[in-house]
Amino acid sequence: MIGRSAIREHVFVLLFESLFNSREEMESQTGSYFDGLEKPVDDESAEYIGERYHLIEEKLPEIDALIGEKSTGWKIGRIGKVELSILRLAVYEILYDDEVPVSVAINEAVELSKKYGQDQAGSFVNGVLAKFT
Repeated sequence: MIGRSAIREHVFVLLFESLFNSREEMESQTGSYFDGLEKPVDDESAEYIGERYHLIEEKLPEIDALIGEKSTGWKIGRIGKVELSILRLAVYEILYDDEVPVSVAINEAVELSKKYGQDQAGSFVNGVLAKFT
């Protein structure tokens, strides 16, 4: 099994891809994603990543409503797709995953924002997530 940070990053990528694909298409997209990885993940990790993605996807209406409330002055449609995907993952972890401490969820989200987002993404994500504590 790969590490939690790597799992989180793979879930983020699937959440990001889901913004460009229908639910039906995501089934094959998920398989293609794992097949195309430069460094393959083991079957157990791939299954866990897929399960996490689906758990988050099921909660998206609730998660998006909360992000909309907390991101003062920003409607969901205006938030960058990278940042939105990261926020969705982190909010899920904060609210629904008792195994992930809130501080870890926020820190990991900020790190993903710095890696994949635009210049101010880390500050934006941190600011929104701070309102969940």
